[in-house]
Amino acid sequence: MASTAPTTSPSLDPQAISKLEQRLKERPDKNDLVERNILKDDKGIAPSLVAAKEKLQRSQLEDKLDHALQQRPKAEDLVKGGILREDEAPPS
Repeated sequence: MASTAPTTSPSLDPQAISKLEQRLKERPDKNDLVERNILKDDKGIAPSLVAAKEKLQRSQLEDKLDHALQQRPKAEDLVKGGILREDEAPPS
């Protein structure tokens, strides 16, 4: 990337500009941020569809969780099976 001389106004401190340029040089690249789950990697998806994709994924996850919660055994079944004691079972 070619470096160009920054245009400065009289109100900008040259030391602050230098510090900012140094930090910009040291910042992690996009791939590193994607690997660390700071940025999302939406390759091949039009930017206008990213929000719709995320909404769909969230909805699918909610449906999956709701289904799993409906399938779990009731507290009274766990007491009958000896997994919970009467005093451990939540009130129904």
